[in-house]
Amino acid sequence: MVMPAVKQPESGPLAKAFAGEVRAALARRRITAKQLASATGLSPTYVNKRLRDEAPFTLNDVEVICEKLDADSEGFRAAAAKALREAGADDE
Repeated sequence: MVMPAVKQPESGPLAKAFAGEVRAALARRRITAKQLASATGLSPTYVNKRLRDEAPFTLNDVEVICEKLDADSEGFRAAAAKALREAGADDE
């Protein structure tokens, strides 16, 4: 049985800011999206869609990504929130 394609929810501003922080962390550590996918057990397509802001990461994704990058989820959240505030300041 083929399941119908379900449209993924659009990434909101905080999800986009978080994805940006993940992209920055990957660049600093010289880790590819494919390597992140392998380490987290997520598919490369799934990870890449989220890194391109085509769909948001789930909270479960956030937990496993932070664990595999040996990063504090609070630090990621704070950095994403800061980026979000700065982007909002640019919009005013």
